[in-house]
Formats: sequence, C-alpha cells, structure tokens
Amino acid sequence: MTRFVAIFIPMLWLGTAVLAQPVSPACQTLTSRIAQSPKLLEGRLLDEALFEAADVDCPELARTILDQGASVQARNRFGSTPLITAAGRGAREIAAMLLERGAEIGHANLGGTTPLMSAVEGGRRRMVADLLAAGAAVNVANREGVTPVMSAAFQGDARMLETLLEAGGDLSAEDRHGKGALVYAAGRAYPAIVTRLLAAGADADRVWGHDLTALMWVAGHGNDAPEADSLAVAQLLIAAGAAVDRQDDRGKTALMIAAERGHRQMVDFLLQAGADATLRDKTGNAARDLAASDEIRKALDLAGQ
Repeated sequence: MTRFVAIFIPMLWLGTAVLAQPVSPACQTLTSRIAQSPKLLEGRLLDEALFEAADVDCPELARTILDQGASVQARNRFGSTPLITAAGRGAREIAAMLLERGAEIGHANLGGTTPLMSAVEGGRRRMVADLLAAGAAVNVANREGVTPVMSAAFQGDARMLETLLEAGGDLSAEDRHGKGALVYAAGRAYPAIVTRLLAAGADADRVWGHDLTALMWVAGHGNDAPEADSLAVAQLLIAAGAAVDRQDDRGKTALMIAAERGHRQMVDFLLQAGADATLRDKTGNAARDLAASDEIRKALDLAGQ
C-alpha cells in the first residue's frame, strides 16, 4: 500500500496543479490515465510512460516519471531512446531534462537515426540548434547513408540547412545510393537550397552514383516540382559549371532524361544551353527516340536541322 500512495499522490498533484497552466489535451489525457492506473509507473511500463510523455511533449509529467525511476537509456522496439522521441517531437524542455540526466546524445536507433537526425526529419529547427549546442555530431549518417544536411536539403528547409552548415555539415558525403545534398536539392527542384549549397562550395559538375550529375537529376525532376523551379535550378547549375552533355552509366544525358520524362520546357532550355541532341545512349537511342511526346520529338527535330 505504501508504494501505491508514493506513486499515486504525485500523479494526483500533477493532474491538478499542472493543469492550471496551459497544457495540451493529450497531456491531460495521459496524466489522467496514469493517475488512474498507478501500475503504469512500475517496471517496464514506467519507461513506456516516459516515451509517451516525450511523444506528446508533457515536460512536467516526464519529470515526475523520471523522478519515479524511469531510465533515460530505455529503448523501444525500434531501438530509439526517449531523447530520440523527444527530439523528433520538438519537445525541447524534455530533451534538455533527459540530457541533464545522462541521456546519450549520440545514440542511434536500429535505422541509424540519432536525436539530431530525428529533429531534422521532424523539421524541428530549434531542437536542431539545441542539440548541436549540446555537442551532437552534425555528420552522422543513418543506415541509408543519409546525413542531416542531406535530409534538410531534401526537405527544402533553408534555415535548418544553414544551421547545419554553420555547424560543419559535410557537402561531399554520399548516401548508400551515391547521392549527396546537392543531388537531393536538385532532384526536388529547390533553387534556394541549390544556391546555398553552391555558395558553400558544392561542385555543380560532380559525378555522383551511376555517373549521374545534379543537372541530370533536375532534368528528370518529379512532376510535383514546379517547372519554373526546375528550370531555375538547371540554370544555376550550368552557370556554376555543370557540363550539359555529360552521360551517366547508361549513356544518357540530361537532355535524354528530360525528353524521356516528358519535360518539354526543360528540353527547350537544355537545347538553348547547347545540349547535343545527336548523342546516343548505350542502347543506341538519341533523345528523340526516348521522347515521351510528339511535341518533344518535333522540338528535337528542329534542333537537329
């Protein structure tokens, strides 16, 4: 009976005193559930409660759970710690609390995600800054070889990218598929991100995995990318030294890729930039042979006259 009172009374206090402050409905629900079920604060369930408090960003509840003996080194089935969960949620007060109590800032879960990567993937800019200030390593990649800089570039988050670059983010790193931050930004057609990466020293003409260049990636950009943005990125890359007629390991050029993907405006732009429409890939096809539409074929025919 003594243990029941020792656990239950703090929870009752938390459910009244803390609720006088602005508290989210999720925190109220979690607090009430724990208050009504004190066995949640025993053994493994105690650690699980800490994960839940971190996931819904309930700092006062997390503090009480930690005071009851929850472990900052606890792992869930994904190998994540409460700090990784708090980082991805943007729960800055909880993250600071966990670090003060000895949480490992460099621990990676089964997918190789660290607290910093979790914060980047979650778009938590202030948390990213907090973790970097606390000593998080900026260039640790996950199991796919993706670094925080690559993730920020893929998301198109210029402010987060700036924070990571200022902390020493590596522009030369490649993921396990041979892609780097510039490729991620180009493939998503983010002019502002490409501009910042080039200014930071990224090589516009670097050959990445499968002999692909950033220009080839933007030439084959996804259909969800605005055409104007893809053209702006292509222009930035060529102005910075990207060779328009490089060929990948299939023998395809940026022009062939754009033609095959049906990007008419990109085809026109590359032709104006001097792309050679007569080049052929390793199967003997020229851009015209790969064109996705008659309109693109006509444009290529005119360029060859």
